[in-house]
Amino acid sequence: MSPDADDAPIPLIGTLWVHAFEEDTPAGAVYRPDGERFPLSRRPRRRLSLHADGSATVADGGADDRLVDRSATWSEVDGEAVIRCRGGVCLRVVDHGPRRLVVRTEPGVGPSSTR
Repeated sequence: MSPDADDAPIPLIGTLWVHAFEEDTPAGAVYRPDGERFPLSRRPRRRLSLHADGSATVADGGADDRLVDRSATWSEVDGEAVIRCRGGVCLRVVDHGPRRLVVRTEPGVGPSSTR
């Protein structure tokens, strides 16, 4: 693979993004595309995926630490992707680099998902 191929941007939509919590910054939680190398962790890694139809999937660790998929919706607000989950939890993509997302958790913006 050429060096340029490693720098090719990964699309925001249609990619499974995995929380690389070791890389979190004050700006937000860092996510990398599934398939990247992550250190072993006892803690489940949140995953998120945005779909072209405005739906999204957010997977978090459940009571037994297995991932549990939750349906959500997403839309663009002020040039950023905003993911609305049930219960008013909202994730905002504040930076999208070639192989990295920075996501901030904030109170719900608008109606929560009912899907």
